[in-house]
Amino acid sequence: MKKTNLSSQEILDKEFKTSIRGYNQDEVDEFLDVVIQDYEQFQKEIKRLNEELERIKNATGSNAQSSQTRGPVNSDILQRLSNLEKAVFGRKHSN
Repeated sequence: MKKTNLSSQEILDKEFKTSIRGYNQDEVDEFLDVVIQDYEQFQKEIKRLNEELERIKNATGSNAQSSQTRGPVNSDILQRLSNLEKAVFGRKHSN
């Protein structure tokens, strides 16, 4: 992810030169206040999403490890079940 160029504090601290026919300074300040609020909200959301992504990656990694661990256990259970079926069905056919 590309690093942002400005922090909310840098936006707040930015001062513009004034001229005779310049913008209304109060209006610009009010607008920049809104921009700063949005900017901070976006930074919080990005942080939250990155934390959620890490949590999901960690959970997915745990599940992958668990399924790898269960692999041999499942095959062992299937083998036991197969042996049990042979023993049960084999006896019925013998009678």
